Amino acid sequence: MSTDNQKGLALAVSSSLFIGASFIIKKKGLKRAGATGIRAGVGGYSYLYEPLWWAGMITMLFGEVANFTAYAFAPAVLVTPLGALSIIVSAALAHIVLKERLHTLGIVGCVLCIVGSTTIVLHAPKEQTIDSVEKVWGLATEPAFLLYVMAVVALVLLLIFHYVPQCGHTHVLVYIAICSLMGSLSVMSVKALGIALKLTFQGQNQLIYPQTSVFAMVVVTCVLTQMNYLNKALDTFNTAVVSPIYYVMFTSLTILASAIMFKDWDQQSASQIITELCGFVTILSGTFLLHATKDVGDSSSTMAHVKRPEDTMESEEIPLRRTDSLRTP
Repeated sequence: MSTDNQKGLALAVSSSLFIGASFIIKKKGLKRAGATGIRAGVGGYSYLYEPLWWAGMITMLFGEVANFTAYAFAPAVLVTPLGALSIIVSAALAHIVLKERLHTLGIVGCVLCIVGSTTIVLHAPKEQTIDSVEKVWGLATEPAFLLYVMAVVALVLLLIFHYVPQCGHTHVLVYIAICSLMGSLSVMSVKALGIALKLTFQGQNQLIYPQTSVFAMVVVTCVLTQMNYLNKALDTFNTAVVSPIYYVMFTSLTILASAIMFKDWDQQSASQIITELCGFVTILSGTFLLHATKDVGDSSSTMAHVKRPEDTMESEEIPLRRTDSLRTP
């Protein structure tokens, strides 16, 4: 593994630790804010006055800064899948802090995530040499990537204006799809911005180019959109469900976007690419196992006993498709 890839690996791991913990801290803040004001899941912003939510945001900020820096040193194919570690952290903390069940299958899922991540790390491609932000802009304006960007924007607008009002509160995939689609664009812009800053610190000023400002504006727009809809997803659905599904969709779309824009796999053999994909599938298996564990837990608890109102308030166990027939938000 190259030196740059090692730096990117260390930053990506530390990022996952911070981000995994931030999910739990923000969830606690959202629960507190929802108890005294309008919940984020129904359009409220009372969480902005909750110190615990801001603590979670600061923790996430540290993680995102580490993640941001990692993309400047290593390819997205290496950095992005390591987000699986944040799932393990959030699942473990949710079990301890939020009392959300993590059964044996969930532990197996965590192990699979680690195995898959290790496989990808050992076979990750080297970062290609880019000597200016103008070269990144050239990659971003190629027809194939422009087509991807237009498709993402069209899908996001369709989801926001058509599907969110109809089924955003009952289908977790609506909110997460918006976060993931915008996230794939934000990662490409973050990588471009990271390269520009790295070159600037090395003495090649890239801040004078207008392309750097464009990439920065895309990052801000995408991150704000992600934050808004991720808050809605966390407030409406169980953390143990949101985290793995968000990871799967976000990582898949980011790897696709990176393969189109940066052509990560052009210098690799077929066996290396297949091994990386197998590692990614292993991670997907782990995340789906975590999700399946959540469903098993819900089913068994429903068969075992009828929940008291106070039990429901404490656990907030909400399935993928919510049924609001018994109560209103």
